[in-house]
Amino acid sequence: MFIDTDLEKLIENLPFFLREKLNKHPKKELLVEIIIDLGRRPEARFVKNSEYLSQKLISWQDLDFIIKRIGNFSGDNRAGIEQTLHRISCIRNQQFIIHGLTCRIGRTLLGTINGIRDILEFNKSLLILGKPGVGKTTTIREISRVLSEEKNKRVIIIDTSNEIAGDSDIPHVSVGKARIMQVSKSELQHQVMIEAIENHMPEVIIIDEIGTELEALAARTICERGVQLIGTAHGNSLESLIKNPLLTDLIGGIQYVTLSDEEARRRSTQKSILERKAYPAFHLAIEINEQNNWNVHSNIEQSIDFILQNQTPIIQTRQFLSLTKTKISYKYDQNSDFSSLINSSIYINWKDFQNNKFIQNNAIEIKFQKFKIYLNSIPIYLIQSIFIKFGIKLNLTTEIDDETVIIGLKSQIFKNKKLLKIAKYNRIPIFILKNSTISEVVQILFHILKLK
Repeated sequence: MFIDTDLEKLIENLPFFLREKLNKHPKKELLVEIIIDLGRRPEARFVKNSEYLSQKLISWQDLDFIIKRIGNFSGDNRAGIEQTLHRISCIRNQQFIIHGLTCRIGRTLLGTINGIRDILEFNKSLLILGKPGVGKTTTIREISRVLSEEKNKRVIIIDTSNEIAGDSDIPHVSVGKARIMQVSKSELQHQVMIEAIENHMPEVIIIDEIGTELEALAARTICERGVQLIGTAHGNSLESLIKNPLLTDLIGGIQYVTLSDEEARRRSTQKSILERKAYPAFHLAIEINEQNNWNVHSNIEQSIDFILQNQTPIIQTRQFLSLTKTKISYKYDQNSDFSSLINSSIYINWKDFQNNKFIQNNAIEIKFQKFKIYLNSIPIYLIQSIFIKFGIKLNLTTEIDDETVIIGLKSQIFKNKKLLKIAKYNRIPIFILKNSTISEVVQILFHILKLK
């Protein structure tokens, strides 16, 4: 993984006693923030700890020296350094005089999204959640480079505080060929989001820190117009968005619904329940709680519905062991009946085939002792990762016989008349998926293998 910080350009704007200390510091490359407060010792914060840089207390002269050498502070009290990704945020007193600075180190990390490149292939809107400082901005910066340079897509970044592409009219090289639309005032961010669609015909819009109700509504408008949206929001999980009234539109909105007595008994719930109001603005979500351990919701709509029903959704966990090696595992409720989750899959069993109609069945009992899997338009790595997780020997085949199970995409299976004819003649079961997402493949394999 290539890492570039331009740290020297930040250090040279600090007073001499701090400059000298940081240049000789053995953990300089792990630096996250530099805290400079009036009347206190300067502090360096690293990934896992922090330490004081000097016994000297910060004076007005020290603050003034730094402020005069960096850019002007915007309305959200942020400034930057030309042609770098560093961010300097200020703290003001009641007279609006600056008495504290937080210098955040901006980094370019090439290869940081290698473990989620398959998600980008879906061309679906992606929401990234995580607490401050966990790496959300670094992630979307790398996503913008991959989509604009490697995928040759028209990417526009809505950069409110110049944190994604740097404090300059010329975008930082880390964002690739993406174009930048700067926002003069943070409260106008939602207008710039809509303006980007109307004036510049983007295929992808990237926005950092969606935080207001108007921005959430603008995000919904973007997705409804067929533009792929990649955004970040503060929050540890999807549950935190449900509890945040300003951002609930991102996941479809929440409303109270009163059920009839019969329906409440059928669901075994109270009469007043929470339900999702509309479709979510995003299709996929990633929860970044640790730098190398991400949780993926491949279907936000389904995950939100499970959470509102006090059930545990299937969460895919991706652990980045190295630049080229990613471990994929799944979190789920051990007591859940996975057969009830396969509501987006069609099961075709030729033994029950009648009147040339395909039947939907979510509770078919499959009792294969030994069987082979024939894949049609389904990536092999999806199946491999699941089998490896449960220690089951993978048995893929290119030939169809009595011991074969066929798994494929609906759009491709129905076009393959020869495959359908062979399967019908040999009475071979076919499992058809609407999308080749990991979530749907996992669900159907749980159903087939009975891994409950």
